[in-house]
This record gives sequence, structure tokens and C-alpha cells, in this order.
Amino acid sequence: MNKITLKIDGMSCSMCESHMNDAIRRAFPVKKVTSSHTKGETVILTESNLSEDDLRQSIAQTGYKLLSVHCEPYEKKGFLSAFRK
Repeated sequence: MNKITLKIDGMSCSMCESHMNDAIRRAFPVKKVTSSHTKGETVILTESNLSEDDLRQSIAQTGYKLLSVHCEPYEKKGFLSAFRK
């Protein structure tokens, strides 16, 4: 699983967050997506790698601007994760 953090310019309210989440869900196969207008970021959890160019294009269509993309491996953590091996 991958965690992709997008820095986005232009989100100013909770409706902007919702608009961004919906746009990402429609364009890509994601497990989870959350946005924060106060942090200016969207976090995506996905099984597949997403192209930065495709992300940039999809976000540009919404009227926001993608500033940066950071991808890292993601492993769910929690109490029971110690027993999963």
C-alpha cells in the first residue's frame, strides 16, 4: 500500500476538501482519500502507483494547483498489527 501526500494550493474551506476528495475518487482507484484546507494537503492511500502527471492534470481540472507530491510505503499500524506476521 502507498501513501501519497499532495500539497495543493487553492483549497479554502470544507467544501473545497470535499470537491478534491470526489475528484480524486473519480479519477483513480484509491482505498482512502482525505483533504485538509488548513494544511493545504490531500492524503491518498492506494494499492497502485499514481502518475504525478495524471494527478497534476486531474487536480488542474478542478481549479486547484498541485504544488508537490510525496509518495511513501504505508502499513496500517495499530494494536493488532504486531500479530500479523
